[in-house]
Amino acid sequence: MAGSELTEPATIYLPYRSESVGQARRLVREALTGWGLSHLIDSAALVTSELVTNAAKTGCQCRMTVTVQLVASATVRVLVRDGSRTLPVLIQASEGGEGHRGLGLVHQLTSGRWGVTVEPLGKVVHADISR
Repeated sequence: MAGSELTEPATIYLPYRSESVGQARRLVREALTGWGLSHLIDSAALVTSELVTNAAKTGCQCRMTVTVQLVASATVRVLVRDGSRTLPVLIQASEGGEGHRGLGLVHQLTSGRWGVTVEPLGKVVHADISR
């Protein structure tokens, strides 16, 4: 990695729409490429997709914030802030079931290194990705 300017967190503000998932994935892809962490792009983009999809389903009317930051030499953190205080729940999806797999996938890809911080006007879901 070159200088510290390459490791500044990258942030985007997005509406609560399904189209925001692609924009969030692009942010992650560009940041990780710039930081020389291309090997994390697939996992980080998938985690980002799941977190942004969950936020988009909250029904909030303002905008969500998606941030990706470098927290160690080979670890990135994706943070999604939304206006809902409803906490995500890791549900064991039934075999053959069609839903409730997103947080299970996040849990798997992060080796359980994800969580939630409740704020006065919403929450931040964070997930750490490394290899």
